[in-house]
Amino acid sequence: MPAATLLRESLAPLVDLIYPPRCPVCGESIAQQDGLCPACWSELVIPGAPACARCQRPIASDVAEGTMICAPCLAHPPRHDGIAAGTIYNDTARKLVLAFKHGRRIALAPMLARLVAARLPVLEGEWLIVPVPLHRWRLWRRGFNQAALIARELALGTGGTLTVDALHRHKRTPMLGGLGRKARAKTLSGAIAADPRRAASLRGANVVLVDDVLTSGATSEACVAALKRAGAKRVIVACFSRVLEEGKGGMPGWNPDNETPGAEAPGAT
Repeated sequence: MPAATLLRESLAPLVDLIYPPRCPVCGESIAQQDGLCPACWSELVIPGAPACARCQRPIASDVAEGTMICAPCLAHPPRHDGIAAGTIYNDTARKLVLAFKHGRRIALAPMLARLVAARLPVLEGEWLIVPVPLHRWRLWRRGFNQAALIARELALGTGGTLTVDALHRHKRTPMLGGLGRKARAKTLSGAIAADPRRAASLRGANVVLVDDVLTSGATSEACVAALKRAGAKRVIVACFSRVLEEGKGGMPGWNPDNETPGAEAPGAT
């Protein structure tokens, strides 16, 4: 058992005594710090079949056909090699992300990572676990990279190699809400690049790119492009929650200018 996990488990009774565990979504008492109450668990939407063979987007069909391609992938074939989303973004997922990222409930990272890991394919061979990077000023202001926290737990659970500095965000970018595909790509042009010091490890590598929420996909596309330019062989995008365009309009608190849909405090990653 990793030393960090052993320490966390040994201190858990003391933490529970000082801070009785409560559901981060509704506040009900629960058994452990990184869980949810049964009612909130039941409100999470877990992706399932049938789904797009390229991006795993759920497809409304009575036939569980493994070769179906969704309309967005037909219109713009993705550069990634699949998406593994732990949940579909809804109000419950939104509250979890807000508690984790803006409420600084970083103890939720193991639970979020377990949901992501359940959707990953079997990772045969060696894999790098790479978080989506934050610009240094946003990292300084927030104090942590939420994607890196999930990536660390994924690495512990899958045996992959955590590589937090594989990508760098060199340019601070504005919020992407309301921009079209070409405008988003132009805004992110040159913003994210692979670290030259990781060139050898990225060349021919299999990579799991980790983020908390996949919204428009513009940031992940820029990261995938940077990894592929650096020679990565395969890149799977893994996220806790995935926003589906068709579900945004009916989401409570939806604001297209926020990095986290429905977040009270906007800000770009």
